[in-house]
Amino acid sequence: MSFDPVLARRSIRRYKADPVPAEKVTLLLKAAMSAPSAHNQQPWEFIVIDDRKHLDAIPGVHPYSKMLLEAPMAILVCSRQETLTASDFWPQDCAAATENILVEATALDLSTVWMGIYPKEPLMKAMTEMFRLPENIIPFSLIAVGYGAEEKKPSNRYDEARIHRNGW
Repeated sequence: MSFDPVLARRSIRRYKADPVPAEKVTLLLKAAMSAPSAHNQQPWEFIVIDDRKHLDAIPGVHPYSKMLLEAPMAILVCSRQETLTASDFWPQDCAAATENILVEATALDLSTVWMGIYPKEPLMKAMTEMFRLPENIIPFSLIAVGYGAEEKKPSNRYDEARIHRNGW
């Protein structure tokens, strides 16, 4: 069987200090912006965080982000609100962009972990303040990115009992 980045993807919480090359960051962002979006509204905005001061500060406001003390970078996925034509669907759009980053990172031999922000008001407020987001920008997710200092084998989560055909 060939390598499948969707099935191989795992959440990695330990990182080497090695920087992520700019070419790979660009590929991650291209993958994110290739995600499907409702009404093709493409509401996403991204902040690439590679400043050690910011990475070290985030765990002070996000309780599940301790891995950023090791990771060489993170990507903050946000939504621009004023251009939405289907305002109820932006979380799905940003989730698709987030997942595309995770899968592309796996294909590029990078490791990631998805940290939720939206809809937790304290996390949204903290990220908005920390990164000086304009009021029309909502932080959705934060992704640690780097070269893993741990390896996890793919997990088999396939469960036929959860599959229903043509109804429950």
